[in-house]
Amino acid sequence: MKKFIIETDFWEVFPEAKIGVILAKGIQNDIQNTAIYEALLTEASKEVAKHLLDEEFSQNSVIKAWRDAYQLFKTKKGARSSIEALLKRVKNGNQVGTINPLVDLYNAVSMRYALPCGGEDISTFVGDLRLTKAKGDEPFITLGSEVSEPPYAGEIVYRDEAGAVCRCWNWRESVRTMLTEETKDAFLCIESVDPARAADFEAALEELKASITEHLGGSSEVFILDRTHPEIIIES
Repeated sequence: MKKFIIETDFWEVFPEAKIGVILAKGIQNDIQNTAIYEALLTEASKEVAKHLLDEEFSQNSVIKAWRDAYQLFKTKKGARSSIEALLKRVKNGNQVGTINPLVDLYNAVSMRYALPCGGEDISTFVGDLRLTKAKGDEPFITLGSEVSEPPYAGEIVYRDEAGAVCRCWNWRESVRTMLTEETKDAFLCIESVDPARAADFEAALEELKASITEHLGGSSEVFILDRTHPEIIIES
């Protein structure tokens, strides 16, 4: 049995956070038609502007909420939330390219709702997946690197028994657990630190679930974790 557990030390820093999880099982994630996903990403990128109404990028509420959150724990210098990186890319006129169907689907939802989305291959997890503060010695190798760069002690991370899965909460993921075209069972997450955006958060989860079912088949189930419901079973 594998669980996803959000530890007490996380809730002590972010008592109002909500983590939405989609467990997608038996999906077909190999690329059948790249044009479909290119079109989805292009359409989603057109909605980014509605989230960036302030000329000063960092003062837009969807950016500021995460910058404020990153001030509450130890982070690598220059690390920013995944949603900031994605929206900044589009704002600067750069197209978000296709990676594989599941990543493309969550990137489209992420842009449309201006919420961090991520995903990992469940089959790669060693033991339980946890959202917690790092000890500081967890192995971590990210895409494009061959050198382990462990998180800082006190850094918010996703980790399992083999090491860190994602550093600085949602900044950068481990190559060990990333989604590939061979992925059949996936753990997807959408994260919220702003209670005022509860409706967007829930809509994003439902849209991503529907999109996965439409394009990749299999079965998908949505869970919302908070301080009173901090864990779920992800694989029995």
